[in-house]
Amino acid sequence: MDSLIYFKALSDTTRIRLLNILFNHELSVNEIVSLMDMGQSRISRHLKILTDAGLLGCRRDGIWAFYYVEPGGQGRKFIDSIRYLFDDEQLLHQDLLHAETIIQERKLKAIQFFNRIASQWDLLKKELLGSFDLNTVITNEISDSDIVVDLGCGTGELMERLQSTAQHVIGVDSSSNMLDQARNRFHSDKGKIDLRLGQLEHLPLKNSEADCAVISMVLHHLSTPKSLIAEVSRVLRGKGSFIIVDFDKHNDEGMRKIYGDRWLGFSKDEITEMLSSHGFELKNFHSFKIQNQLALNLYKSELLSSHKDTKALRKAN
Repeated sequence: MDSLIYFKALSDTTRIRLLNILFNHELSVNEIVSLMDMGQSRISRHLKILTDAGLLGCRRDGIWAFYYVEPGGQGRKFIDSIRYLFDDEQLLHQDLLHAETIIQERKLKAIQFFNRIASQWDLLKKELLGSFDLNTVITNEISDSDIVVDLGCGTGELMERLQSTAQHVIGVDSSSNMLDQARNRFHSDKGKIDLRLGQLEHLPLKNSEADCAVISMVLHHLSTPKSLIAEVSRVLRGKGSFIIVDFDKHNDEGMRKIYGDRWLGFSKDEITEMLSSHGFELKNFHSFKIQNQLALNLYKSELLSSHKDTKALRKAN
């Protein structure tokens, strides 16, 4: 009986706490150990019980493991049916506050990392890409547009090229030092350029403000790529284009240390599923071999007008 498996899996205070935390956040084992202030072997045992019961999922990324509550299935139905019991538990509330602190610290470390390397960022990318002209590849995929937004624009190198295809180019980055580098690049040519400081998971753009969005070699730095894709569906107009360029799935752990990567690339299926779940239809796909046995994948998708209409109807009701 599934119900017996679920109830046995939750017959422990620690496992109830873990379930409540991971319902709200995907966390690595190290983050969970820090949050719970328990030994890794003890945490791993509890996570295995919850995973074997079908209440948690585990995402392997290189040597790292990330845990989360499954978004669907019988286990999720069971969790949804009992979550009201967690609402008034003070310990569970404190756990979530602690988890938010850890996530904010994670974001702050990422910003500090990019602030620190801002002046060397273009060189680091050049060392990684070699002779591959990624910006030309991206620009060739973009039709003439009124407003294009470069997400995680960095020093503005791609924005410089996007000016040829757009009436107005918006660059968004969470690193103030990166934006300073971009301002220096455009100090004498600001007519088409708009630089904005902000988190990519909470874009500083209005609803339906842009015709096209590009995110190049940035998605793997984000804790929750799906949140970014949901935001892009908000800020794009119906039938707007969305171009993602990122690494194919790989196992080079050194990328975490050198470039601050959170994800070791993405498979085509992972990106396609994230796009589809937020109203995008994949229109074009290319894969390019670069240095160090890495590959870059380019995904060009279109936001379905029916998705925008459905969201507008839900909001109206």
